Amino acid sequence: MAFLDLASGVSLNIPQTPRALPRVMTFPGIISNCNLIGDGDSDSSSSVCHGRIIIVANMLPLHAQRDIETAKWRFILDEDSLLLQMKDGFPPETDVIYVGSLKVEIEASEQDAIAQRLMEDFKCLPTFLPHDIQEKFYHGFCKQQLWPLFHYMLPMFPDHGDRFDRKLWQAYVSANYIFSHKIMEIVNFENDFIWVHDYHLLVLPTMLRKRYNRVKLGFFLHSPFPSSEIYRTLPVRDEILRGLLNCDLIGFHTFDYARHFLSCCSRMLGLDYESKRGHIGLEYAGRTVYIKILPVGIHLGRLKTVLNLPSTHDKIKEIRKQFMGRKLILGVDDMDIFKGISLKLLAFERLLQQQRALRGKMVLVQIVNPARSSGKDVQEAKEETYSTARRINEIYGSPDYEPVVLIDRPVARYEKTAYYSVAECCIVNAVRDGMNLVPYKYIVCRQGSSHMDEATGIKIDSPPTSMLVVSEFVGCSPSLSGAIRVNPWDFDSVAETMNMAISMSDSEKQLRHEKHYRYVSSHDVAYWAGSFLQDLKRACQDHCDKLCWELGFGLSFRVLSLSSSFRKLHIDHVVSAYKRTNTRAIFLDYDGTLVPQSSTVRSPSCEVVTILNALCNDPKNTVFIVSGRGRSSLNDWLAPCEKLGIAAEHGYFIRWDKTSDWESMAADLEWKEIVGPIMKLYSEATDGSYMEFKESALVWQHRDADPDFGSCQSKELLDHLETVLANEPAVVQRGQYIVEVKPQGVTKGLVAQKVLALMVKNGKLPDFVMCIGDDRSDEDMFENILSSVSSLSLEAAPEIFSCTVGPKPSKAKYYVDDAADVVRLLQRLATSSSPEPQA
Repeated sequence: MAFLDLASGVSLNIPQTPRALPRVMTFPGIISNCNLIGDGDSDSSSSVCHGRIIIVANMLPLHAQRDIETAKWRFILDEDSLLLQMKDGFPPETDVIYVGSLKVEIEASEQDAIAQRLMEDFKCLPTFLPHDIQEKFYHGFCKQQLWPLFHYMLPMFPDHGDRFDRKLWQAYVSANYIFSHKIMEIVNFENDFIWVHDYHLLVLPTMLRKRYNRVKLGFFLHSPFPSSEIYRTLPVRDEILRGLLNCDLIGFHTFDYARHFLSCCSRMLGLDYESKRGHIGLEYAGRTVYIKILPVGIHLGRLKTVLNLPSTHDKIKEIRKQFMGRKLILGVDDMDIFKGISLKLLAFERLLQQQRALRGKMVLVQIVNPARSSGKDVQEAKEETYSTARRINEIYGSPDYEPVVLIDRPVARYEKTAYYSVAECCIVNAVRDGMNLVPYKYIVCRQGSSHMDEATGIKIDSPPTSMLVVSEFVGCSPSLSGAIRVNPWDFDSVAETMNMAISMSDSEKQLRHEKHYRYVSSHDVAYWAGSFLQDLKRACQDHCDKLCWELGFGLSFRVLSLSSSFRKLHIDHVVSAYKRTNTRAIFLDYDGTLVPQSSTVRSPSCEVVTILNALCNDPKNTVFIVSGRGRSSLNDWLAPCEKLGIAAEHGYFIRWDKTSDWESMAADLEWKEIVGPIMKLYSEATDGSYMEFKESALVWQHRDADPDFGSCQSKELLDHLETVLANEPAVVQRGQYIVEVKPQGVTKGLVAQKVLALMVKNGKLPDFVMCIGDDRSDEDMFENILSSVSSLSLEAAPEIFSCTVGPKPSKAKYYVDDAADVVRLLQRLATSSSPEPQA
């Protein structure tokens, strides 16, 4: 119950399932229960059953109705459900199970039997949320807080949008918690793929990842994702972001939505992303979370079946007769504040005002689907729609002409299909929408079929045409390059566009239609589902090659996933090797290794100085500090350590002990005159950034800049500098919040290589090598030490301990948790050192 405790501070009394449903098997065999308990970090995958796909959504693809006479429940599949249509994109042998709620409330006494029945008949597992949780979860948090926020609406005033309510958030977490337990009743975590849908279940991935670290988990968001300026107002923003990041693959309809999500991750969690062979990858605790951009499609077969129904043909004839001699513009929208119905009517009114010739010749038919949410905003939108339609009809109508036809009732599928087929233009004028498949349906209906043409009397030799006017704020807009895109708030422009769409030549309408139909027919729902599943499998293919550690509590939970050969460094193991060896080389980074990154005091503590002196006084040891810091700072801070070797500025300066002079690499630094002005220009243009001057290098820091702008500027600066320094003896590197330019051949790895080579030359054959660091520059050290030892052709291989500070992806073989662990390790080694012999 840790998730619920975190959400609310109290535990909810959530009813448990009376008894678990049997595991679903695709062929006879024995299924071990071990996969249902704990994490199960076994690297071997089960061969008992092949992977199924568990599709999880708020609602099951079922219609439910209680028989009045028998009082028994009747269930049928919802053939129009996207969840059901997705199966066409999976291999034929794929076993698909659905988890979700029913659209009706079932009595507790009937739930167990109905759950068994639905699983056996439809492969559906109902969640049965308690009524109070369902109300607060769906009608409360989902519809009154998440849905408006994701559509860019902030609750600026209490009477327009509900303010954040902790009790509703508690119910949201509770509902997700119930979903997770339902999934656990049937899932085989080793083999099954879980695909979660939409904003109702944003924290479910955290709960599943907590249950099994290697769960194969995808998520698709069917709504928009708002910009960071909007999203960051949500009090539980981090919990939801981390929920999504516990997936392996996250899908969005458009790049805009994905970009907003990535920006939120950057600004609020400090995460960065990059493109990896055409796929966007986000590094999160050692795992790569992949981002997929793929708009959903429609089911062509289902729509074409309706097109060929006799009822559709009869309705087409009826509509043509009703609107004979007039051009029909069609809108099909839900009644809510984001679909822009009233804006569409205002634009149509402006068109009739400006184009007197169109009066009596053009009709706007607006089909209004039932509202999916309630509230004052929806009621106001409905009232405005009706008042605007009445005004237009009163001013421009006549006894035989109604400019605006509002159809605000349940409209059968065949009737909508008929209107799609007849309309010369379809307009989608939403001010914000996730995808909106109305234009896709319109295109397919306008394509028609030979059977429909014959039944309705259309000339078979006339090529199909269509015209689309689409708001630039809907998800389908980028996919329909032949549509005329509009800003729905600009009435004049929308009015002009509608006139242009109607008056366009048939040849151009035909070309635009052909282009759209090629896209819609090739990017249907099967393509969408199959492509997502393919990428999900690719994202999960290396799960068994990694070891997992659990980090964080409650909804901040995440899994650290690292190479199986990477493990924590045990102090006793190092001390044992240290005691039995005689010639030791120890390389230590400074910032983040001996001194914590968070420390405001950069000089070493007295304890660290004492430990370093003890290590240096052991004649068996050669100890070096290898840092990116300047030599003057290191010289001052480490002055008490007389026998300590120091490599400053990544090895450009080296001092073997306090009595020796600094050695520097022979390097041409004239490139600094080129780099300086360029970095200064970027510093002035990027608020929060600054330059750091070193004797051998120049560094541009942007840690305190805006995350997105700083990252963008650093990439631009990197490209700029690489271009101007193409023929100069300098290297440009981009690190965490920095861009650094330094001489070629200067790396921490070369320092270690140089020190080890000199030890061998002096007859000190190293049998113990330890290297500890915390950042990217230390990775060169970890990598070079192994190759350096191999190249030295030593008689016996030395004990090598390459160790990074903080568990994270690294070329080191070991890790310690933090700088305090480093100090404890060095303290144990210092205690085990032989004292310096007395003179």
